Amino acid sequence: MFKQLGVLGCGLMGGSFALALKRAGLVQQVVGYSKSPTTTELAKRLGVIDVAAESALRAVAGSDIVLISVPVSATEATFNAMRAGIRDGMLVMDVGSTKRDVVDTARRVLRDKDQISHFVPAHPIAGSEQAGVAHADATLYNGRQVILTPLPQTQPELLQKATDVWTAIGAQVLRMTPENHDAAFAAVSHLPHLLAFACFSAIAGQPAGRDFLSLAGPGFRDFTRIAASDPVVWRDILLANREEVLKQSQRFRYALDALEHAMLAGNAQALEDMVRSASDARAAWQISSKK
Repeated sequence: MFKQLGVLGCGLMGGSFALALKRAGLVQQVVGYSKSPTTTELAKRLGVIDVAAESALRAVAGSDIVLISVPVSATEATFNAMRAGIRDGMLVMDVGSTKRDVVDTARRVLRDKDQISHFVPAHPIAGSEQAGVAHADATLYNGRQVILTPLPQTQPELLQKATDVWTAIGAQVLRMTPENHDAAFAAVSHLPHLLAFACFSAIAGQPAGRDFLSLAGPGFRDFTRIAASDPVVWRDILLANREEVLKQSQRFRYALDALEHAMLAGNAQALEDMVRSASDARAAWQISSKK
């Protein structure tokens, strides 16, 4: 059990982590800090945190586990604000959707070898288009994957502790390099969000867009659900991982161009072959992913 969890950023992800640890009986007290006092006060009223700290450093002081749950663009400022509070035995994690930039920031700010050895970068594959601590859910991470991208300097015992705590709240823990993480999630998360934003904007921006949207069914709803995601969070993710996202975007353009060329040429067989190939691959993936 942890004596104290310090949550830096009391939103959906940080709040859900706090509730999950409380539910599992893994923490005695949760101290939270957010830039907005209104957020921390709401988190306290909802029972997500027990104490609202006046600063990131105060939230870290006395904690033996710290979760940084802020937009990736705020990671450097957060590290700077809390680094003086890192002490022996403390586990520090983040929940950012990109990892190379977070790791680079940690190396730059947590320059002391002992400080950076406490950091275990993490990315829970969980979330919702509904942001904010009001939507925090103790079961958010249950049954979800959590990717850890440890640094060479990370203390092995803290890496194991990170694995154990995520496992204890129901997550499946995997380990990857930051580079492999960002390449993979550019393909399966960041590009799909980019496409959903573009698709919905293209339709809604047409003169008859509202009429078209009134006719949309469940398929369109499911495809575009992620277009309602937090704009600030996704601005930061797309910029932070733009090199890998743009690689995936180019691959998508090639695939879309091939389909368009078949349509323009009236080549029914080529069009069917491409659609069948995608359909078969999706069906096979759906079966294997359920195992």
